[in-house]
Parts: sequence; C-alpha cells; structure tokens
Amino acid sequence: MTSENTHTETVGTDAGPARLTWHPAKEPRLVLGLGHGAGGGIEARDLRALAAVLPAHGVTVALVEQPWRVAGRKLAPAPKTLDAGWRGVWPALAAPGLPVVSGGRSAGARVACRTAAALGARAVLALSFPLHPPGRPEKSRAEELLGAGVPTLVVQGGNDPFGGPEEFPEAPEGTYDLIEVAYGDHGFAVPKRAETTQERALEVITEGVAEWVGSLG
Repeated sequence: MTSENTHTETVGTDAGPARLTWHPAKEPRLVLGLGHGAGGGIEARDLRALAAVLPAHGVTVALVEQPWRVAGRKLAPAPKTLDAGWRGVWPALAAPGLPVVSGGRSAGARVACRTAAALGARAVLALSFPLHPPGRPEKSRAEELLGAGVPTLVVQGGNDPFGGPEEFPEAPEGTYDLIEVAYGDHGFAVPKRAETTQERALEVITEGVAEWVGSLG
C-alpha cells in the first residue's frame, strides 16, 4: 500500500528541475533513490512495487524523475546530462542524514553505477541493467557495472534482450550479486503462458531487494 505520507519535491539541477516522489518509512535506516529508464518514467512496475514494499523494511524510497521527463521531452539526453541530473538530486536524497543506496532501472541503473563512488553511495541497485544493446553483445557496458566501486545488486529478467543473467561477466566476490526474474523481459513482464505469474515475478524482485538491503546494515 502507498504511504499516506507520500509527497513530491522539485529539485533544481544543472540539467533542469528534477522531481522526487518520496515514499517514507516510519523508522528509516536507509534511503533508496530510484531513477527510471530512457523509455519510461517512475510508473514502471518494478519501481512502483519497490516503493510500495520497502518502507515497511525501514527503507525510505525516492522515485526520481529526470529533468528531461519533467520537461515533457520524449527522448533521453546524453549520459553526461543524465549523470548531471542525478548528481543534482543527490543532496536531497542525502538530506535525511541516512546512508543512500543509488538505484535505477535500465539507463537509470547505468547512471547509478557511473556516479556511485563519487557521490558516496552506500550501494547500488541495478534493475534491468542494459548490458548491451539488443542483438549487439559486442557492445558491452560491463565496465560501468564492474566499476561501481560499492556493493551492487543486479536484478535481471531471464529473457531480457539487453542481456540475460547468463551473459553477465564473472567478477571478484563482492563485486556484485545477481537475482534472476524467471521469464521476465526488460520491463520484468512475463508471458501469460510462463510457469510463473506477473505477481510472483514482482515478489521475487521485492523480496530479493528487501533481503539485500537488510544485509547492508
């Protein structure tokens, strides 16, 4: 259920105004900032599910709308502009005085990985990390993921055309963990004929993330 205390905040950044929708925990111990992808906004099913579930686990969730979405544009800008927008909202995410987990889906996951170390993120949550463009495995973005420099959790659909779980590179222990959402596509949608349900797919995400954030201390 959505908290009655949910509220929005507009934050100025070098890329223009961004918008945060806060889903506060009653007794928070972490803040999780979640950015959206290049093809959608904070209405994505995984972002909404996490915002609904995690506050009960002591995690205040802030869904972050990048300036280009707030301005009503349909195409995402260059990565450096996305990074600038994310850096601009960071003081608001850190304002509660709690450790901040930097997260996002797809392009938002890349932003979180690229900026985590410089911003002092406690960890990174990468939802549907776009390991490569569909059909172009040679165009790997693994360096962004491996270079996050903080504990990282990847949540990936089993049928994600941007990179399935089996495509992710081996890395030293502690670099990142990966949760597979069986049958899920890039948006974690599962086919009706799959051996699981859409509801269960979202539970895999929320239960896995809740357990992981609990391990962060």
